[in-house]
Amino acid sequence: MSGPLLPAAHCHALRLRFPGMTARPGQWVEDVPAPATDPLAARRRAVELARPADRPRTVLLRYADGLSDLIVVAPRGHLDRTALNRLAVGEPVEPRETASTPRVLPQAPPPVWGLGGDGPGTAHIVPLEHVGDEASWIVALAVTLRRYDPDTPPVIGTDRGSLTVEAAATPGESKPVPAAGAVLAGLLFDDSDHPAGIEAETEYVPCLEPAFPLTVSIHRDSSGLRLRCDHLGSHVSTEIAAQFVRHLVHVHRQVLHHPNAPIEDVELLDERETARVVALGRSPGSLSSGPASVPEAFARIASATPDHVAVTDSGVGLTYRELDERSDRLAHGLRARGVAAGDRVGVCLDRSAELVVTLLAVLKAGATYVPVDPAYPADRIAHAAQDAGLRVMVTRLAEAAGCMPVTPDELLHTPAESTLPTADPDDPAYVIYTSGSTGRPKGVEVPHRNVIALIDATRAEYGFGDDDVWTWFHSSAFDFSVWEIWGCLLTGGRLVVVPYFVSREPDRFRDLLVAERVTVLSQTPSAFAQLLDVDHTPIGVRLVVFGGEPLDARMLLSWFDRHPESVCRMVNMFGITETTVHVTEQTLTRKLALAATRSVGRALPGWHLYVTDPVGRLLPPGIAGEICVGGAGVARGYLGRTDLTAQRFVADPVTSGTMYRSGDLGRLRPDGSLEHLGRIDNQVKVRGFRIELDEIRSVLLEDSDVRAAAVVVRQDDPTDAATTRIDAYVILADGHGDPGAVRRRAADILPEHMLPATVTTLESLPLTTNGKLDRTKLPAPTVLHQPVRDIAPTAHVDDDLTETLTKIWTEVLGVPVGPDDDFFELGGNSLYAVRIAAALRAHDLPSVRLRELYRNPTVRGTVAGLREASP
Repeated sequence: MSGPLLPAAHCHALRLRFPGMTARPGQWVEDVPAPATDPLAARRRAVELARPADRPRTVLLRYADGLSDLIVVAPRGHLDRTALNRLAVGEPVEPRETASTPRVLPQAPPPVWGLGGDGPGTAHIVPLEHVGDEASWIVALAVTLRRYDPDTPPVIGTDRGSLTVEAAATPGESKPVPAAGAVLAGLLFDDSDHPAGIEAETEYVPCLEPAFPLTVSIHRDSSGLRLRCDHLGSHVSTEIAAQFVRHLVHVHRQVLHHPNAPIEDVELLDERETARVVALGRSPGSLSSGPASVPEAFARIASATPDHVAVTDSGVGLTYRELDERSDRLAHGLRARGVAAGDRVGVCLDRSAELVVTLLAVLKAGATYVPVDPAYPADRIAHAAQDAGLRVMVTRLAEAAGCMPVTPDELLHTPAESTLPTADPDDPAYVIYTSGSTGRPKGVEVPHRNVIALIDATRAEYGFGDDDVWTWFHSSAFDFSVWEIWGCLLTGGRLVVVPYFVSREPDRFRDLLVAERVTVLSQTPSAFAQLLDVDHTPIGVRLVVFGGEPLDARMLLSWFDRHPESVCRMVNMFGITETTVHVTEQTLTRKLALAATRSVGRALPGWHLYVTDPVGRLLPPGIAGEICVGGAGVARGYLGRTDLTAQRFVADPVTSGTMYRSGDLGRLRPDGSLEHLGRIDNQVKVRGFRIELDEIRSVLLEDSDVRAAAVVVRQDDPTDAATTRIDAYVILADGHGDPGAVRRRAADILPEHMLPATVTTLESLPLTTNGKLDRTKLPAPTVLHQPVRDIAPTAHVDDDLTETLTKIWTEVLGVPVGPDDDFFELGGNSLYAVRIAAALRAHDLPSVRLRELYRNPTVRGTVAGLREASP
């Protein structure tokens, strides 16, 4: 088969070791004044082997100990392996190819699994027992490449051109065929024996510069049959190349011995490789944790430090003794209202000290708390109450979604009539609802022992103790709050409640951190980005923990400028509600931030990770697949959803336990750290909130006017979380209608973070040839210009102020703004609100707080509010 030649710089060579060899006429000879084992001799050999050769050449190096090395180098494609051997013994050689200018095979860009870096790659040499033939190695190489990257056709380069192997039912039916396209991997096959006359030790160097980014050579030398892999370090790292060779040899053995087996049954990993990959997914540390309930663990802290302040809320402190006693009284109040062990109790309160007391009281009553954010629409609160089977809800809302409403005050004034039950470590401590693809959230049941394990897995590593001051920044309905509340209270720290509007105004939040001397701060990257926009120099935290959404580590460079790594530790954690908040941890440095690392680190002690392919097979480092989590954090399952629980909570392939199929895409690195690569399905993270786009779509389709709908997430600037928004597209039943009305109905059901910023009407949804939504052909969204809430026109406004605010809104939001356009319908969010406030201060105007924007979401309404607030 003819094909393009390799460039002349891609050489192959022989190195032959002789005792006392003499030179032939015309041969270059150099006497090296050192023995053959001396570093000087090694350097000379390396130089000669590395020289490019545009024609065959031989060099004889003679050493002081009487040994010699004959080095024979020729351009690949001009001389084959047999010709090199003959040239070494002085026989005449005719070039196999006499073509003039060789052509270069197009090389593929670095593969996503290559994990390449700078510098040359290290050659890997493996002895072989069975050579097979060239076709069998091409088939094995194609199968291995497909397992590494199922979406890229395996184009394989050879001396004779490019080949591929079309998909077949069995290895025996797989045949190499000519192919076109960029070449990542190549096969150089030569199993010929040595010609007579060569009996000395021989080292075959097939590639001085790899002919392909990943070059596999099959050859014989004086020691027998060998496989050698050379690679470009920019394309494939040394560790990945070494494992690729092991996998290739294992696959080739199966191709030879089981040619009629289904191609899907060919295994990439043998037993040793499987054990290695399993070990990489485990923490280097071990978990020392005994089973306990949250009240039991809290009791130990309260007994040890009863007078230490446990919770601070708006300057008012509550000691551990007071928290213990008050939660006891509330627990008795719950028992008096019929709450029994194993019941679920709704808790729908604003973030406050009394909410902490209530959560602990529910657990002391032997029940499970179900946190519901009072800012949620009534329909969502009602769904949680019905789905969880709630009979009692602790709330200050006028309505309790069909439950028995009771306030903390009413519970507090109930006399104790019985002893409180003891919770079992395996009992569920809480049920937190996460977004669901069916159109309604699903509840995750997490037992007490998981919470205790999370604290025990991190306590020593981060030095948590009673001198720490933690913030409680996140909604109790978001599982990050589990880490904040119990991470603090079960290690003896002081918990500082961050009021909602303070959490949305970075200057006030900064002031709170300084005033309360906070040491442990937990943030989503989106929230922390707001904090970076104000002067954060006076903040004295010693630990910042990120979670909830992907982190672009480059954003931390300005933080490192003012808070060195030796003073403040920055930790990125990947986690899932179904695996108890956190799974991995990665300490971040300036170096990692400059490199824009995507690593979320190694598993926490007691947790472990697998990355699997679509059929559940274990994948090695470098290959992207579904992240699966096992170990101490795996939840009990989805409340009342046995079908979904069976799909996602499956048998652990290594242990006798259960692992959770996350639906997240990731890959292990050779050091065992995990790279998180996004979602496999239709789930996204928007400013820390986990959202199923299908849930939003289902809510839109419940509208009788909507015939079809699509929901997408856009981020106009990948480096700016504020530009992330949800856009909806609908086809209305009568062909026309009011998209604003569709959004207003959705606002009655969806929480603010799930509400589409835009609703655009279409005549039809663009589809791919496979009948799926073609997101690339969706038009730019239509901005709604009708406010959700009616704002009464003001009698008088300052025209100059209105004009200034209109310009600021237009500049910040990036869309034309009228005086009566709704801020949130224009795509506004809390991050944009912060920027508007900063722009107003820059113009020496009164700052507009987020609370005022919610009340007055138009320019006209904001101006009126500012005038009313003026003295």
